[in-house]
Amino acid sequence: MAKKQFVIGIDGGGTKTAALLSDLNGNVLVEETGGPSNFQIIGVQKASEVIVSLVKKCCEEIGCSPSEILTIVAGLTGAGREGDKERMKLAVLEEARKRKTAISNVIIESDGRIALEGAFRGKPGIILIAGTGSFALAKDHKGGIHRAGGWGRILGDEGSGYVIGRDGLNAVTKHLDGRGKETLLTRLIAERLGLGNQEAIITAVYRENFDIARVAPLVIEAAEAKDTEAARILNKHTFELFEHVRTLVNKIEESTRMRAKIPLSFIGSVIGAESVYKKILQHKIVFSLPQVTVVAPQASPAFGAVLLAAQSVKSAHE
Repeated sequence: MAKKQFVIGIDGGGTKTAALLSDLNGNVLVEETGGPSNFQIIGVQKASEVIVSLVKKCCEEIGCSPSEILTIVAGLTGAGREGDKERMKLAVLEEARKRKTAISNVIIESDGRIALEGAFRGKPGIILIAGTGSFALAKDHKGGIHRAGGWGRILGDEGSGYVIGRDGLNAVTKHLDGRGKETLLTRLIAERLGLGNQEAIITAVYRENFDIARVAPLVIEAAEAKDTEAARILNKHTFELFEHVRTLVNKIEESTRMRAKIPLSFIGSVIGAESVYKKILQHKIVFSLPQVTVVAPQASPAFGAVLLAAQSVKSAHE
């Protein structure tokens, strides 16, 4: 009897980790969830414990041995650099060894990479991610991967919740000083967040580690109420996100020497839901880049990890 063969795809973030076990054709047989696995926050040891536990749970659910898992692809928040990927991979293999779990082939990817693969089920396209941070990833028609943004809040993250929130607070500080225009944001931030004066704002931001991205929804709300300062902030950052997309469209067309329809998916807390911000952004992109079509993601990041795992097995046997 032929030995059964499976792959596992994992999507690991700061609040939970999702795992899918599938056959080599991408048919999902088991779904499991566990705790957080952002190793940049909880450390590689705890993150590897979560991952190995999920692998074991998946195998127990279907009654297979971990040795029948040909490849595990884990897309993890914070795994953008090669050194971090290798560090996390070694931690998972060591944890598996300690638990006497026969895991041999582990691939660590970034959460963005598996989201890109899932969004278009392995086909070409662009994902634009704007949550607390921001960046964009693309896959061209030859399988090449391209990136724009992702420089972090000090050097980049344009269009993200953090930067929109920071600019919103900046507009309020100028209003309170009398050197900036009046803005509805001053009242909203005072009423909703308790930041009504200079002392409260400085204390929260510089001493209490205030989550600046919490201000972003208030900037969007103020813009929907026709506040000119909030609208200015959103117009500025939709242009920045548009530039992410335009850059990747150019890279795709340069690499493939062709102009074809390119699907684009919005991902992340700031642009994932319907809002005036998303509407402005979508209008700018579609108006200026007619080859781009905005579509909803077709599958989850965890399924994207499954596709990468199955492709890895296929490539190894070619």
